[in-house]
Order: sequence, then C-alpha cells, then structure tokens
Amino acid sequence: MFSKILIANRGEIACRIIRTARRMDIRSVAVYSEADATALHVGIADEAVPIGPPPSSASYLVIDKIIEAAQKTGAEAVHPGYGFLSERPAFCEALEAAGITFIGPNVRAIAAMGDKIESKRLAREAGVSTVPGYLGEIADETEAAEIAAEIGYPVMIKASAGGGGKGMRVAYAADELKDGFRSARNEARASFGDERIFIEKYIVQPRHIEIQVLADQFGNTIYLGERECSIQRRHQKVIEEAPSPFLTGRVRREMGEQAVALTKAVGYRSAGTVEFIVDQERNFYFLEMNTRLQVEHPVTELITGLDLVELMIRVAAGEALPLGQDEVRIGGWALEARIYAEDPKRNFLPSIGRVTRYRPPVEDQFVRVDTGIYEGGEISMFYDPMIAKLCTRGIDRADAIDHMIDALDAFQIRGIGHNIGFLAAVMKTPRFRAGDLSTNFIAEEFPDGTVGLTLDPMVRDRMFAVVATIHNRYAERNRRISGQMPGYEPRPQHYWLVRLERTNTPVFVHETAEGTDVRVGGQLFTLTSAWKLGDPLWVGKVDTVRMVIQVDLAPPDGYRLFHGGAELDVEVLAPRAAELADLMPVRQVADLSRYLMSPMPGLLVSVAVVAGQEVKAGQELCVVEAMKMENILRAEHDGQIKEVRVAPGASLAVDEVILEFEAPAA
Repeated sequence: MFSKILIANRGEIACRIIRTARRMDIRSVAVYSEADATALHVGIADEAVPIGPPPSSASYLVIDKIIEAAQKTGAEAVHPGYGFLSERPAFCEALEAAGITFIGPNVRAIAAMGDKIESKRLAREAGVSTVPGYLGEIADETEAAEIAAEIGYPVMIKASAGGGGKGMRVAYAADELKDGFRSARNEARASFGDERIFIEKYIVQPRHIEIQVLADQFGNTIYLGERECSIQRRHQKVIEEAPSPFLTGRVRREMGEQAVALTKAVGYRSAGTVEFIVDQERNFYFLEMNTRLQVEHPVTELITGLDLVELMIRVAAGEALPLGQDEVRIGGWALEARIYAEDPKRNFLPSIGRVTRYRPPVEDQFVRVDTGIYEGGEISMFYDPMIAKLCTRGIDRADAIDHMIDALDAFQIRGIGHNIGFLAAVMKTPRFRAGDLSTNFIAEEFPDGTVGLTLDPMVRDRMFAVVATIHNRYAERNRRISGQMPGYEPRPQHYWLVRLERTNTPVFVHETAEGTDVRVGGQLFTLTSAWKLGDPLWVGKVDTVRMVIQVDLAPPDGYRLFHGGAELDVEVLAPRAAELADLMPVRQVADLSRYLMSPMPGLLVSVAVVAGQEVKAGQELCVVEAMKMENILRAEHDGQIKEVRVAPGASLAVDEVILEFEAPAA
C-alpha cells in the first residue's frame, strides 16, 4: 500500500480524498494555486505545494508542475479527483514515465472513452445500445447544419472531449444551430483544449441514468447499481439519487450488464461510470463513459456502504476487488444536492466573494456534507462554483427527501448568492416527490425562472407564529435590562403585527410552562422548541409539524426567514408602529433599462455591436465568460447603441455597465 499520495485537484473533492487517505493511514499532499493559498484542502492535507497563478491553465492543468510536486514530496501515487487532469491520457503517460502510480484507469481506456466519438464506436462494437447520430468530426457550421437536417431536429451539439455540461447545446431548429455550434466549440476549446464537435439526435423527455462500475487488474468487474441524474440545468447535474425511481429490475440488470461489457472491452480498471439516456418507454442509449470518480459518487456509497475512493486506491496499489457481483448489497435510498455559488435571482449566474457565514447541517447517519469551503473563505471566479454536496439517506425515497428538506433548511450560507432555496423548492414539487423526472424538469417546472414555490398560507402562518415568538423573546429581554424599565413586571401575553409587503397580520403570543401558544389571525398554534436568544436557526414543532427555519435579524424589528425554498422579509411591530409604517412612502426603483450591465463577475470575451448601431430585441450584444462558461447577453428590446464602455478582454465586476442605449424618444 502507498504511504503518501498527492491529490491533483482542489475544493470538496480534494478534501474528500484526503479524509479517506487519513483513515487508511496514508499521508496526503495538496497542490494549490495562488487563489487557493488559504483553501480548506490546503489546510487539512499533511503537506501542500504551490503550483502557480490562479487560472487553471497555469496551475492545476500543468502536468509538469503536478509531477514536480509529487517528486518533491515523495508521493508514490496521484489521485486526480474529477475534472482538471483526471481524464487526460498525457497525464497518465507522464506519471508512468516518472515512476508515479495513477489512481485511475489505464491510458488506453481513458483515451478511448474520453473521446466521445470514439467511445460511441466502441460501445456499438461491444453491443451497447447507442443514440442515433453523426459520429465523425464536424468541420464548420455549414456541415453541422447539413448533418442536423439529415438527423432531424432537435439535435444535441456536443464537444468530443466535453463533460460537466460544458461544450453542449441543444438546437430545436436550424436558426439555433449557428449560435449553438459556435458557443459549444468555444467552450470546448477553453475548457478542454479540444474544439472537436459532433451531433446526435436529442431524445425528448429523457432521463439521465448512469451505472457505477468497478474493475481491477485481475479481470474482476462489477456494477454497483444506478444513479438517476435527470435534474439538470444547462446540462449540468443539480440533484442525483440512487437508486432510480424509474427502472425496473430487468432494465437495471440489462444496463448493468452492458456497462460491464463496455468496461471489459476497453480493459478498464478502477472506478468508472457508464452514462445512459433513457426514454419514457425505458429504452436506454449509451451516452458516454466517465473514466474517473463522479461528483455524485456519495449516493452510491450511502446505499452500498462502500468507499469508492478507498477501492480506487487499493486497485491502483495492485489489490483485487474485495467483492463480486453477487455480494453487492443495495439498501435504502440516497439523494445528493449540489450547493452552488450562484444567484437564482439573476438567472443562476455565478456569485463570487467572501463567505461571511458557513454553517452546514450536522452530519449523522442521515446527513453527509462534502465541502471545500469554510466560514471566512472565498469563492473565486477562476473555478467551478460548487460550494458543497449535501447528501441524505433514508429507508426509502420519501424518507430521504424529508431528510434533505430539513438539511437544506438548516444549511446557512451568507455573503454570496447560492441555490439552496431553489433546491428546496425542487424537493417540494409534487412531480419530484412522485419521481416523474426528466432532464427537462427544471425548464418545465420553472419556465420563467421563478425561484421558490408559492408559499402555502398555512406554512406562512406557521412562520409568522415562529417569528412573532422570537421577537417576543427579544422584546422581553430588552424590557428586563437593568435600570431601563424600573417597576416592570414580565407579561405572559403580547399582541404584535407581522408585516409582510405592507400587509399586517395580527399575532397574539402567550408563553406557557409547556411551550408557546400563538394565534395567527384565526388560527391557533402551539410551538415547542429549544431555541435560545441569538440562535440563527429555529428547530422545533408547530403543533405536530417539524420545522427548521433560518432567522436573520434586521434591526430594529426586521427579520429575514428561510424555510422550504421560501425567503420572507418581515417586520414584527407593535400596533402603533404598524400604523406609522403604513404612512411611509414606498422607495422607487431606479430605471436602469438604458444600460446593459454585467450580471456576474467575469471576462468580456467579445462585443458584437458598435456605437450608433440599431439593434433588435434578442440580438447578441456581447459574450461574458465566468467560471469556464460562456454567457451570451442579448438585447431585451429594440434600440440604438449610444456608447460601448468596455473593450473585449476586460475583467468585469457584477453590475458594471458594458454599454448604454440611446434614451427612447419622448
């Protein structure tokens, strides 16, 4: 067994690998860019080596720097995590030449499966069902249009070396193909250094289901059930679960056997994932094979009890798999929600900055948190916006969902935008709870980009009862401060008005020895909780309903509440204060419609217009790149460009003005 390994990655996956290495008594070496000098993975590793400037192309993607770090520290093996160099044949070859073991598959398997075009050819030869499409390299937009017309719309435009949703677009008609082809090729070049593109038929209402495989060098190959990854946004997975609520035992077995056949066909070893697209009739088609650990591997670990990172390390060290296919046991249900630094109020655009509060839910037998962030740390513009992976398990799917909703409600992040409320909203939809999933789920359930659910009036009233009780406790404390209110005697009953969007709801609070009785309008609730003054999290029961509510103070009488995907800004006021509040004018929002402002920090890649030019609604204005994704900004209305204020190549701050339109005629 190895005595020391280097992790050629960063963030939560580096931290996760380090934890397993420590449990196996293997020393760990972290590498870090200048932007990651104070990152969590650097702090918890046994050793850490700097490898260069923030851009991954100058640090994490430089093979020579990784090998130099391994040689300098005496690391015998390298675990690549996922992304970066994890699927680069050249990296494996360089490690082998340096006498360092790669904790992953062999070069042949990586090369064959990493090329999406070649992998589909091999899959067909191995008897694996594949999606209809054109598997050759496409030269330009004209050829792409001809091929798409022959296959029939809609089509999927994909980077041959792609992954993680990058270099991928869907075109439903010929007029969408040009932009899609160009953006996919640009993203592929920037992310993978390979701009080759291919096109295949887009399966309508598909489900994305993948099979986890494990193989050793002795020919032993097994599959560990499936993961459903259909909840996606911009072709990037958001929520995963294991097993799938859709598969039958027969389909599961057939998919597993085909995955094993492909794995054996390329002489694979280590952990890998064979991904399939499944239609509504449960016909399945090979999508790709990821020759690495998957982001969503924890859900498989939770239902099998296996540590995939440990098994990868043991296989790389020359050991045989400790179990055969008939010994694989699946128990319970597991979910993973990806917590991203992105702002749902800005169409989920990346959010960067300092994390001023970071308090994940407590880990136990039902909750697992994989993270690379800590309170006071920073989210950089240079890397993927993932903050953490929140995983829950239960005896069945409904139980796992309930644990996930509670865990999301308890997950506190401040200082940056994040998608926790959106994830909770997804969990609450009847369609998700019913297991009626597809890769179009988010687009169909949230068609206008709406974040959060319409709050049920009963849930809202329960939240009002909680916030009124909290305010009542603070008011009682203030009254008892020594010398400020002589002769004061505590009162057991108090009347308040909870104010939401200029609407006042009467709330009557009565403290008792057993708990708190609260009347909201005409509804009576009984609250029981161990909440104490200053706690940012209220956990307890409202009648018999368990609730977890985040409570942020906004003095003097304001509160921001987070629960179940809803975010409420309320005030709790005495009756006279509420009367006066009704007389206050409403602040007018500034008119910024004449300006195109950057919705995120990023790089201005190109500007498609000039001063004086007439533009039409929907016309491309510029392209902004952030966190390795290109975003095309388009005109929202017809108009004329007055001034272009920023040149291509500039670094943009959020809300920085890129260009200005002429004012409309009076």
